[in-house]
Amino acid sequence: MNKPMLKALRNLSIPLSEQRSVMLEGQHVTYTLKRSSKRRSIGLRIDGEGLTVSMPLRASESWLHEVLQQRAGWVVDKLEDWQAHAPAKPVWADGEIIHYLGEILTLRIGSFSKVVQHVGEELRVQDEGSESRIEKRVSSWYREQALPLFIERAEHYAKILDVSPSSIRLTTAKTRWGSCTSFGEVRFNVQLVKLPYYLIDYVIVHELAHLREMNHSQAFWRIVEIACPNYRRLRSELKAISL
Repeated sequence: MNKPMLKALRNLSIPLSEQRSVMLEGQHVTYTLKRSSKRRSIGLRIDGEGLTVSMPLRASESWLHEVLQQRAGWVVDKLEDWQAHAPAKPVWADGEIIHYLGEILTLRIGSFSKVVQHVGEELRVQDEGSESRIEKRVSSWYREQALPLFIERAEHYAKILDVSPSSIRLTTAKTRWGSCTSFGEVRFNVQLVKLPYYLIDYVIVHELAHLREMNHSQAFWRIVEIACPNYRRLRSELKAISL
């Protein structure tokens, strides 16, 4: 967006993004409203962040209200489906289950010699009497395991695909397993370390392939197929997993 347009927006005090709520089929629904000068229609999207409504910059409130009411049934059904399949919020207590590299670990909280230690089928964490402290320690442990693993696998597949990422980073995005920028930076969601190796490898290959094709064209999938001949099955399996 050019500077004159941004200046005009500030003068008009029109927020480009804001949180709103609306009654749809008797239910109170919160959503994120985004305005754009490039849009010509009102679009609705439901993902890990909930409902997002994108609309033209100067679209009327009456048009917005009309579209929301027309799509009310679809919105409510999709939100209910999303909530039903959303991953359960973990409980950070002794005996709870966590996931690591496709395996199940039992969380053990106690007076251990190390702050966090992976021993057999257990992840042992020093007890600090606070679930939030335990969560931070486990999250930190996940990050420590994830980055070197992702770098190692990325280096392996970069040679196969003949690409050179400028950097490998971790992300905590809510809806994406990975991403690739036009500057060659490849990012992988730390939550990926919970999945089996073969799905981790698929995501890594997928993002590295974007270094050659920044799209999802047939040419892109042919590149993915070089390292993942069964990418269609892996893609379907990954889609069934909620972040």
